[in-house]
Amino acid sequence: MQIQVNTSNGVENKETLERWADAEIRQHLSRFAEDVLRVEIHLSDENHGKAGADDKCCVMEARLAHHQPLAVTQHGHTMDEAFRGATGKLKRLLDSTLGRLNSHRDHDSIRKDDSLIPD
Repeated sequence: MQIQVNTSNGVENKETLERWADAEIRQHLSRFAEDVLRVEIHLSDENHGKAGADDKCCVMEARLAHHQPLAVTQHGHTMDEAFRGATGKLKRLLDSTLGRLNSHRDHDSIRKDDSLIPD
């Protein structure tokens, strides 16, 4: 699973934040590593240093093999709050999406193998 972290100009300590975000995503989404090709994380401070409620934003997009990308957005008072909220949302979305896909794969087909039909 490849992880790409993007930060806007208003975000401080970019390198530290990017390393932390990479480690957190690897830990929290490790069970999806087979199905998720890439996770893109976009961290931004929408007010660029001005005071404001829920001005930190985290958008996460997961790219799955042979499926449309899944995306979530979370706003928060702090970057940590926005990131953790988005991580939880993405984890639940992957759980439900991949759970549905895997449950369809596990069902037997209604079509029978012709070689099993007696003559």
